[in-house]
Amino acid sequence: MDNIYLLMVVALAILAIADLVVGVSNDAVNFLNSAIGSKAVSFRTIMIVASIGIAAGAVFSSGLMEVARKGIFNPGEFYFDEIMIIFMAVMITDILLLDFFNTLGMPTSTTVSIVFNLLGAAVSIALIKIGADQGLTFSDLGNYINTKTATKIISGILLSVVIAFSVGAIVQFITRLLLSYNFQKKAKWVGALFGGIALTALLYFIFMKGIKGTNYAKAIVDIVYNGGPEGLLDWANTYFGSAYENVKELAKAQKDLFKIDGDAGTIKMTLRGFLETYVFQIVAAGFALWSVLSYILINFFKVNIYKLIIIVGTFGLALAFSGNDLVNFIGVPIAGWQSYEAWVASGVPAAEFSMDVLAKKVDTPTLLLLGSGIIMVLTLWFSKKARYVADTEINLSREGEAKERFKPNFLSRGVVRGTVLISQGLGIITPKPAMEFIEKRFTKPVIDLPKNKSYEMPAFDMVRAAVNLMVAGVLISIATSMGLPLSTTYVTFMVAMGTSLADRAWGTESAVYRVAGVLNVIGGWFFTAISAFVAAATVAFLINLGGPIMIAVLLLVAVLLLARNTINYRKRVKAEKAEDSLKNSESSSVQGVIEESADNIKSFVNRGNKIYTSTIESLVKYDLIALKKSKKGIAKLDEEVEELRDNIFYFIKNLDESSVGASNFYINILGYLQDMSQSLEYITKASHKHVNNNHKKLRFNQIKDLKEIEEQLNELFGQIKKAFSDRDFDHIDTIINEKQELFNKVNQKIDKQVSRTRTEENSPKNTTLYFGLLLETKDLITATMNLLETYRENKS
Repeated sequence: MDNIYLLMVVALAILAIADLVVGVSNDAVNFLNSAIGSKAVSFRTIMIVASIGIAAGAVFSSGLMEVARKGIFNPGEFYFDEIMIIFMAVMITDILLLDFFNTLGMPTSTTVSIVFNLLGAAVSIALIKIGADQGLTFSDLGNYINTKTATKIISGILLSVVIAFSVGAIVQFITRLLLSYNFQKKAKWVGALFGGIALTALLYFIFMKGIKGTNYAKAIVDIVYNGGPEGLLDWANTYFGSAYENVKELAKAQKDLFKIDGDAGTIKMTLRGFLETYVFQIVAAGFALWSVLSYILINFFKVNIYKLIIIVGTFGLALAFSGNDLVNFIGVPIAGWQSYEAWVASGVPAAEFSMDVLAKKVDTPTLLLLGSGIIMVLTLWFSKKARYVADTEINLSREGEAKERFKPNFLSRGVVRGTVLISQGLGIITPKPAMEFIEKRFTKPVIDLPKNKSYEMPAFDMVRAAVNLMVAGVLISIATSMGLPLSTTYVTFMVAMGTSLADRAWGTESAVYRVAGVLNVIGGWFFTAISAFVAAATVAFLINLGGPIMIAVLLLVAVLLLARNTINYRKRVKAEKAEDSLKNSESSSVQGVIEESADNIKSFVNRGNKIYTSTIESLVKYDLIALKKSKKGIAKLDEEVEELRDNIFYFIKNLDESSVGASNFYINILGYLQDMSQSLEYITKASHKHVNNNHKKLRFNQIKDLKEIEEQLNELFGQIKKAFSDRDFDHIDTIINEKQELFNKVNQKIDKQVSRTRTEENSPKNTTLYFGLLLETKDLITATMNLLETYRENKS
């Protein structure tokens, strides 16, 4: 039986590696987005800087492992066997939850995930212990859970969301007022001052996060009291502005900042104490120094100070993420390993060995931290999911129009309407000169780019990227110095959203979609907390119930789910690459538009033909799963057509003066593609509904007639695809000449069904479906022929 705990430690180690991979894939958005979105430097440079930051942060993170050991529960109230159940439940649940969010491409908080996993598992085991002991009641749950620390962590995390959004918006608004969008043309001293402020904030943040938890933080830098033990307490109470009753209480309260020796009568300031005691002096000196250096770099070395700020900020956030969040991935497995070592050394049975040992501070071996850092760096470079998650935040922050991933809802519409009303109210009470000044500062410059190069524009400018990094760094620094826990994901995301709002990135054309996206992400955070608590509690209960067998089953389930998610994700990515996606027309000439439209028509016809054929085949076979796939296929195709229609404004703007006539051709082509899409949508939805409601299968004669039409349509679409693929537009005349023959065939099938209905048909649902399919097929043929006729008229 003792070997099971060794196997559990090995399993925890393997789970730690998996958790590092899925965790970094999600948390990479914290430090990559500002640099990627602004395109300040190359992607390779960004990755190298972030990798160095991660490696450095991993080595400096030892002191932060305490949250996994005693931050959420009181370890002394649990025995070794119970602790191992809690740790196993936490790791299994955490990996599955983070991988789920990665697959969705949604950023979430690894801190919240681990905190609520620990809380759920600990509460579950505590309730089992209480239930087994008649002398205990539910009110004794507080003895097992570190309610004070847990409440502090949770409230700090939630509060950081509001503060980060508000501070980000305010700082960005003030910064834009001072710098405007023409920041590159400002006097050099303006850039130097901004560089002084930003670099001072970021470097102080890096220093604070870097040394916390390391032995360097305990280095003595000054002796502030050396007057003997007699007057030490009185002097300390005056110095600290407190009322400590004894030296022991004083030493405990100031242990991170000062080294207090009551016997020798000395109080020595540590490096961390120095940084937190002389904040104003350090910041003032840093501002002066970095402002001067920034001016020298700008004036003499022609350095773009905003790029430098973004590079330093990316390094700082990567270091903070690694140092702050590494505990979320390996803290629990390391605590499990240290618990196992202590239990083996004790010789006491697992069910009797109290885990008071976890209440003591134990340093994590540097090699383990370094190895974890290497895994995190490799994940950063090779994880495609990390970039998928990053796209979510970048697109929500993007300046102007973008492909909107989120659908509006009543909440987003209400928030936008309310914000517009507030804005109008402020506009009324604000003096006109002030409004004119603000409008002038927020006027975006017109950038002259070569035709067809709009897609190369960054998501936002370097000022906003610098503010994102600076504000996130300052907020994390303040929280660190005050000992307040927070989620780096929540802070960085909400700062980015706040700066986007203040920078007017969310216009009337996009606000309702962006707000819906933010609300979806925030809703996902609450889902993380609730699901982590419930899932970890459930898994802990099952492990306690089933023992080693249940652990094996749960680990197998976890592996299968991870493998399934990975396979499905790769299939989806592969399918998207292989799929003939419709593309926006970027040509500025009539001939170019005709060429690009030919590619879209070929792609649409190819995919539409597959959907029609698959729908008829699946209806005949009564295959509900295949019909669902057809529904998804036409929904995606319809969405792509809608995107093309949404891009008409930019298409017309992009045309040469001599080619404006192409707009009428392009608009008509899109209209016919939409008509074809709507017909296919009806056919797939009606077929799916019929099978899903378990109505009668189609009769043999109906199936035979539909198969004949399907074969003819398949031949028609094949000819169209070949004509447009080979640019053999002369063949269009031959295809159009077959129009009447197709109509006659469909009308013939309709007449046959009318006859069958009067004599032998006894299913009204079958009749309704069959007539609907034939009529929509007729509409599909009509729209297709209209499209071909339009092409024939304009191809010359």
